[in-house]
Amino acid sequence: MTAVTVFTVDGEPLPFVPGQTLAAALVASGRIAWRTTRGGGRPRGVFCGIGVCYDCLVTVDGTGGQRACLVQARAGMAVTTGEGDDA
Repeated sequence: MTAVTVFTVDGEPLPFVPGQTLAAALVASGRIAWRTTRGGGRPRGVFCGIGVCYDCLVTVDGTGGQRACLVQARAGMAVTTGEGDDA
């Protein structure tokens, strides 16, 4: 049996399996978009999955502009999503 741990997204607990990235945990929970573009309000989430496109940006423990597809989930981290975080 695989252990499940929790971090928070916008103040809500989100379970994850150790080894998952933030993006993988978000998608596994059913969230396919977690921010919108500044210019048109278009939804964004994981696109490339390898850190090239910047579509999956989140704020992690107060540090903005983090690519959710590259950041490994850790218990207790505070993740916030947002709008207009285009690079």
